[in-house]
Amino acid sequence: MQLPHLAHVGLALLASAARWGGGLYGTRGGARPVQPLELYDIEGCPYCRRVREALTELDLPVMIFPCPKGGVRFRPKAEALGGKAQFPLLVDPNTGAQLYESRDIVRYLSEHYGDGAVPLIQRLGPVDLATSAQASAFRAGKGVRARPSRAPEAPLELYSFEASPFCRVVRERLCELELPYLLHNVGKRSPSRAAFIARSGRMMVPYLADPNTQQEMFESADILEYLDGHYGR
Repeated sequence: MQLPHLAHVGLALLASAARWGGGLYGTRGGARPVQPLELYDIEGCPYCRRVREALTELDLPVMIFPCPKGGVRFRPKAEALGGKAQFPLLVDPNTGAQLYESRDIVRYLSEHYGDGAVPLIQRLGPVDLATSAQASAFRAGKGVRARPSRAPEAPLELYSFEASPFCRVVRERLCELELPYLLHNVGKRSPSRAAFIARSGRMMVPYLADPNTQQEMFESADILEYLDGHYGR
């Protein structure tokens, strides 16, 4: 039996609450990358979540290549790049760095694009990992396994921030459908919000832009319907 959309959003809110506000606020603490970072990612993975939280908090754009279980679109490329099927995998085209292990990635991001300080929740060792695993448990496997889809010619764009439950359900579907997208992080207090409002007309996320169809839209339910209709099988 399929849960109603609002029930999924409610469970996604519990997942955010489990992380004590991780990935809620965005600040710009250091240098900006000239080219977007690249993340080979599984939305429902607790280790990938830690990296996405840091990306929101550092206000960094990132190209997401979804690698759900059973996926065939980007998992082989990720394995060829790093030599193993392990996620998350961060590639920084600005420095040539390639990193596995969420702790190493978060530390790298903080040192290169922040003030060097790792987000508070991610300094709590076993508590950090336990709460991230709990967040995944609330979503009961969403954003983990691939479903049949057709590939877009060009990557989509998503304005989002990690802690938003409405954004979470959209990112889960993008992952399941193996749809690559440029993720613009616009957390609360983010300096990037002004440019986003200038483009969209208001501060509301998620906001999806599809250059393949020239469609742009708010509202998570509408976005999910659009993604299933245009890219699902």
